[in-house]
Amino acid sequence: MQLCLDDDLWNALHAQARKEGTTVSDLVRQAARERYLGKLEERGEAMQAFAGIRKDRCDLSGSIRYVRRLRHGRRIPKSLS
Repeated sequence: MQLCLDDDLWNALHAQARKEGTTVSDLVRQAARERYLGKLEERGEAMQAFAGIRKDRCDLSGSIRYVRRLRHGRRIPKSLS
């Protein structure tokens, strides 16, 4: 893969890579990962933390019955059908 960078950006990346003892390619990969995958990783962590949060609720007798109770009845009111 080839990436075209303007001189200012190349110089800044090159100086930062030298400072960190890494490569420009590594800096670009890291920046792209943080920008485009970081949010996905954060969402995944949030979902893991959220999973099971309501498992100890005693007012819900079971998810299947709860959903069926919510869905009970006609979807379209008689006045509209």
